[in-house]
Amino acid sequence: MYLCAPMLKGKKYKKYYRSNLRLAMPVVVSQLGHTLVHTADSVIVGHFAGTFALAAVSLVNSTFTIIMVAGIGIAYGLTPLIARENGRKDYDECGRLLINSLFINIITAILLFLLIYFGLLSVIDFLKQDQKVVELAKPYLGLLGISIIPLMVFNTFKQFAEGLGFTRQAMVISIVGNIINVCLGITFVKGLFGIEPMGVKGVGWSTLIDRSLMAVVMGTYVLRSVNFRKYLRTFALQKIDRLRSLRILKIGAPVALQYTFEVSAFSGAAILMGTLGAIQLAAHQIAINLASATYMMASGISAAATIQTANSYGRQDFKALKMSANASYHIVLAFMSVMALLFVVMNQWLPWVYTSDSAVIIVAAQLLIIAGIFQLFDGAQVVGLGILRGMGDVNIPTVITFIAYWIIGIPLGWIMGIYLDMGANGIWAGLTLGLLASAVLLYIRYKYFSKRISQ
Repeated sequence: MYLCAPMLKGKKYKKYYRSNLRLAMPVVVSQLGHTLVHTADSVIVGHFAGTFALAAVSLVNSTFTIIMVAGIGIAYGLTPLIARENGRKDYDECGRLLINSLFINIITAILLFLLIYFGLLSVIDFLKQDQKVVELAKPYLGLLGISIIPLMVFNTFKQFAEGLGFTRQAMVISIVGNIINVCLGITFVKGLFGIEPMGVKGVGWSTLIDRSLMAVVMGTYVLRSVNFRKYLRTFALQKIDRLRSLRILKIGAPVALQYTFEVSAFSGAAILMGTLGAIQLAAHQIAINLASATYMMASGISAAATIQTANSYGRQDFKALKMSANASYHIVLAFMSVMALLFVVMNQWLPWVYTSDSAVIIVAAQLLIIAGIFQLFDGAQVVGLGILRGMGDVNIPTVITFIAYWIIGIPLGWIMGIYLDMGANGIWAGLTLGLLASAVLLYIRYKYFSKRISQ
């Protein structure tokens, strides 16, 4: 199969590998920053607050992440449009799109906060989780809910800059932000420098402060930098209009649904894990944190593929579009193969980063072997989504993600994990089959759509 033969035509694809990687690497680090915030929270809490606290972080992240990625998906609607208009050299339209995106994202952030505050904080009592876990989870969830507002502002300016090919600045801001998050998290959770230990609530405060600072810095960079001066001539409140807002939402809303279907499937898996016990839920949190880190790296490659594809589409250069898209598939498969090998070889040691509880480590080590297997499928499907977004194809891929995760993945996970009593391994096996279905169907869609537009 063509997907499984990366690098066979190295000379033919060499310049596309270089350009894609040059654009992707800063995005990879920046995308990874979203996951590392929650990873840092898990590591800090796991070592300084115990297994119940780690299970609480797992429960919150599993529910909050659904809300967060929905917002990120809405914000992402700006990127392919900016890349396409830049390819057409319509710089004024880029400024108009930015102000409309900022308006949409602020409204979205407020609505998501209200959903968390008046919805999830109540629903969490009815998920049949350990009561001690629920009590620890609520304050943390409330603080993360507030943090969605600065996060959406940050993403507005980040997606604008990345759509124009400026990817390094968001990377630097994400790195510094994560360092601040870790330092504040340890200080608040453990109680250093005279501060009273806060436990799980401490990582909530560190995340809120971190995201607020990142929003201010990213917005200041875009609005003050000479790199964007020609694009911001039309960045004004009076340029907010219904047609451009709808244009952004026509891409952003399906992308939000794609993210939501995938992440909610893993969140559903976490709820299934919670019915098995706190040990299984804590182990799931470790394995999903590690898998999410590699996924976000692949997501960075996908984001670069979207930008390259949209830019080529705007120039009507369909040969470059196909070459760049194929190169993105090659890169992500090579990268995820290395990550899969790492997960399998290091499955006994990686969980120690999070906890010293031997019971949790045993279960997590088994899950990491399965995670190693689905790395390839996960990488292929996220790049497929990115390429199709660049071509403006978002509706059919949204249906594919729903089928893959909620018609195949979660039902099979419940059947194998709960009904057939295969436990945590069975739940993850179901998710793996869902990822396989998504990867195959999206690749077929890419081949069909790319052939259609070049005719």
